[in-house]
Amino acid sequence: MSEQIADKATKKEAGDTVPKANPKTDGQALLKDIGIIVLFYLVFTTFGWGAFHIPSSSMEPTLEVGDRIFVSKLAYGYNRYSFPFDPSFMFEDKILSDTPERGDVVVFTLPYKGNVDFIKRVIGLPGDTIQMLDGRLYINGTIVARQHMRDVNYTSYQGQDIHAKEFEETLPNGVKHKIYERSDRGQLDNTGLFKVPERNYFMMGDNRDGSADSREVGPGVMGFVKHKYLVGRADITTFSLYDCDQGKDIGCFIGIPYGRFFKSLH
Repeated sequence: MSEQIADKATKKEAGDTVPKANPKTDGQALLKDIGIIVLFYLVFTTFGWGAFHIPSSSMEPTLEVGDRIFVSKLAYGYNRYSFPFDPSFMFEDKILSDTPERGDVVVFTLPYKGNVDFIKRVIGLPGDTIQMLDGRLYINGTIVARQHMRDVNYTSYQGQDIHAKEFEETLPNGVKHKIYERSDRGQLDNTGLFKVPERNYFMMGDNRDGSADSREVGPGVMGFVKHKYLVGRADITTFSLYDCDQGKDIGCFIGIPYGRFFKSLH
């Protein structure tokens, strides 16, 4: 009998020690957890890899409209343009600075074009001369080799029927990448001779007849891109919202472009 009473007493005491829910404490814990998540996200996207999406066709076929990519912030160092919203009180001189290699796919910000982020390929390094003649790229006076891969016919994300040739271009340092050329007589297929200044880069899109880039001259154009405006190097596609109805040779299953998932850009 005494044992039963003792058991009941123990259970009563144990029940009395169960903490009651405190809405105020629970709310504070939730806010703390959210704050930690936000802080981790800001640190990760500022000093690690930033997440970007591709809204235009200027880098086809390397990057398709709808691709989501990770961009390495560490690749070229940090300054104000590494941070979200480009805070004006931050420094412009890069720390842990490094330089891109020819052929890198780079995200950069242009303050003189509304602080918009762009993505292009590094074609010209400081001191290089760059020129387009009859659709062919010349670097330091030497024509860049290209090999015809196939003809492509597809519908653009804007609903246009596109007929182009796909080439594999080999840059002087051995980097190979694909380009699209609709014609060798396009608006930017013949240019003057560009000399790349120090701490600047000459950028071009892989969709040669569908890219506004360093080939343009005149007011309000991209021009050469200063080193301090570099945000990072595009490393990999994470996933994609590419429209499978465009008709390209991209692996799709029930509208999901699995052929664009986790694809290295090197």
